[in-house]
Amino acid sequence: MQSFQLQYSQPLFRPPSEAGSVILQVTDGCSWNKCGFCEMYSSKKFKIKNIDVINSEIDLLAPYAEQVRKVFLADGNAMVLSYSKLMRILDKLNYTFPKLNRVSAYALPSDIKSKTDKELETLSNAGLKLLYTGIETGDDDLLRIINKGETMQSSIDSLVRARKAGIKLSVMILNGLGGRRFSNQHAINSAFVVNKIQPEYLSTLVLSFPFGIEHFKKRLNSEFIQMSTLELIEEMGNFISRLELDSTIFRSDHASNYLVLKGVLNRDKQKLLTRISNVLNNKESNGLRPEWLRRL
Repeated sequence: MQSFQLQYSQPLFRPPSEAGSVILQVTDGCSWNKCGFCEMYSSKKFKIKNIDVINSEIDLLAPYAEQVRKVFLADGNAMVLSYSKLMRILDKLNYTFPKLNRVSAYALPSDIKSKTDKELETLSNAGLKLLYTGIETGDDDLLRIINKGETMQSSIDSLVRARKAGIKLSVMILNGLGGRRFSNQHAINSAFVVNKIQPEYLSTLVLSFPFGIEHFKKRLNSEFIQMSTLELIEEMGNFISRLELDSTIFRSDHASNYLVLKGVLNRDKQKLLTRISNVLNNKESNGLRPEWLRRL
């Protein structure tokens, strides 16, 4: 499939699980773009792509219609588009790609809140089957400090509504986000939020500092003490120990993670906690990614 035919505005991001998807850029950047920890779209000014341009790019892919099974709508939170515009895009995708079985996108809880229950259900029935949401944390103090624009309750309310409408969820928690000071409440309240939502997929990434830790500190209105590798892993154990999930696929295997963890929660909960305990107690000396590998 020749994705070079599409006109992408860089930088362009997608979830790892969308590696085999057509990436259709329907917005440019993130409509919020104020989170204190995030530099992904700092070089971009948010704008919505014209529907005629979107349609023409879909038409460019028509020769490959039989190969297209999944489409990811970029950029930072394509779910911010109005219900009517999303439906026009979904209708065009379904018409062009007869074997299409999933459309997905990044979403903020506020993007979901702006749609009615009926609109969410209709979007789901039209093929919008998966939303990726960076919850980051379930702690209201931290959400305020990082300027997320959400609260614990707003995240719960919106994401539960999406699931009830038939849309699957992949949510992310950011390990180390609160530093040492907020580590305990970050782990406890993040587990609380995830338990309420019961997402199909859950992942964790480790807080990183692409422009250095001093740059990160300047963006926060709070003290921040960076955590050591073992403190980060201990926080993960604190978080996982409080999860009560029915059948959530869990992955902590992003390049930023020191310790690779995979399983289904809560089925594999004890196995994951034992692995963490072994690392913390020096019973598993080769369990951690070396620093150089995390930076590739």
